[in-house]
Amino acid sequence: MDVRTDRRWWALTALGFFAFMTNLDSSVVNIAVPVMAKSLNVPASQMVWATSIYLIVVSALLLPFGKMGDLIGKPRIFKWGTAVFILGSVMAGINLGFYFLLAARVVQATGAAMTLANTYGIVTASFEAKERGRAMGFVGTFVALGAVAGPSVGGLVLAVASWPVIFWLNVPFGLIALALAVWAMGNGAAVGAAAAKALDWLGILTQAIAIAAGFWGLNLSQSRGFSSPIVLTLLLVAGAALILFLLTERVHPGPLLPLTIFKNRLFSLGVLAVFLVFMVQFFTTVLMPFYLEDARGLGPGGAGALLTLYPLMMTLAAPLGGWLADRFNAAGVALIGAALIAGGSAGYLLVDAASPLWRFAAVVIVLGLGSGIFQSPIGDLVMSVVPKNELGIAGSFNALARNLGMVAGTSVASTILFARMSAVAGRRIVTFPNAQPGWFIAGMHTAMLVAAALALIAVVVLAKMVPLWQARGAVPGGDSNADSAHKLANS
Repeated sequence: MDVRTDRRWWALTALGFFAFMTNLDSSVVNIAVPVMAKSLNVPASQMVWATSIYLIVVSALLLPFGKMGDLIGKPRIFKWGTAVFILGSVMAGINLGFYFLLAARVVQATGAAMTLANTYGIVTASFEAKERGRAMGFVGTFVALGAVAGPSVGGLVLAVASWPVIFWLNVPFGLIALALAVWAMGNGAAVGAAAAKALDWLGILTQAIAIAAGFWGLNLSQSRGFSSPIVLTLLLVAGAALILFLLTERVHPGPLLPLTIFKNRLFSLGVLAVFLVFMVQFFTTVLMPFYLEDARGLGPGGAGALLTLYPLMMTLAAPLGGWLADRFNAAGVALIGAALIAGGSAGYLLVDAASPLWRFAAVVIVLGLGSGIFQSPIGDLVMSVVPKNELGIAGSFNALARNLGMVAGTSVASTILFARMSAVAGRRIVTFPNAQPGWFIAGMHTAMLVAAALALIAVVVLAKMVPLWQARGAVPGGDSNADSAHKLANS
């Protein structure tokens, strides 16, 4: 049993507390990078490894831990992961130098992957279709609250204490999440020992190499360009590892990622929409701090206050998206969210260095509302159409699609920005041109035009999903059986 029926909302609160904790940790660590670099006496460019290695390890381990959740129980893996994340947070708060911090971040990332890979599967297995959208929205609210609280909490902590304290903030939230999980969750169903023993080790290795090499290559491309020999080498290694992974999955009797899952059109289109939307969201994440602080000359406080509007709107809209998904066509609700994201991205074309700040704020509000409305129904949709014995791998791949979107969005936004600024300037530009904010505005407009186009592609994808979801019989009070849904989605 994944969750005791009478305690399912308490179990959901445990998932929410962990989501809050990890998002708080991510935003606080990003703020603390300059302070940590000075304290540990390392260059800021090297200090970024503390965030990059976390993302790489999480992404590389999502699929393996999703598979393990299907084999030995999703709640069991979630509880173990919460404990591992707490341990990593304690380690990170002990100042024993830069490389010990990196080791602690690897431990944290391992725990985060264990939990994130199984969160969606636990929700799907614990709530019937009529409540599932609301449950997804509940978790999404905690995610947004963590992002909202991060900048202010980080600034407050760093104003009165040293940077190790930011990691120890995770400990009380983690202990609450773990206590609730132990009390409200079972351990989940486990398969036989023979099936658990036949783990796809070659698949685990090749997908990890593909993700690590690909992520690191994209990360370096932002400063060195795609023509750099080391960037090209890393991307070639990633491509070769990906091909070997796919070949392995086709022939392995118990593949890490059953490729047959992609025959399910609702699942395949859903994770494609997730990838595109998260890619678009990170165009804003990358570009707008430069716009506010460099092009507009705002201080970190003013810029942070304006940017906080985005997760704040998500906090308000996520429950609404879940409520709508429980009552109407979930794909149609997600489409509305993606359309708002497309409109908000295009709205940045009306923002320049002289625009009133209320115009910028209005665009951010539209984007935040769209993101909040999108995330609850898309989580419900993707997870509701796979067989119950594949919920772990489906949830982990959904989380991986989000991470891939984040990394791709960061890389593509930076590449377009610098390419456009270089074209305008007539020379290579790889940083903000302080004396020429107009160059940045030109690059920002080009990048956000591409973002709007990507969001429109997501709208088209979701439009194809609307009749498929309708045919599934889920509007409203439809079929809540994931195995039946899987058959319908493949028909």
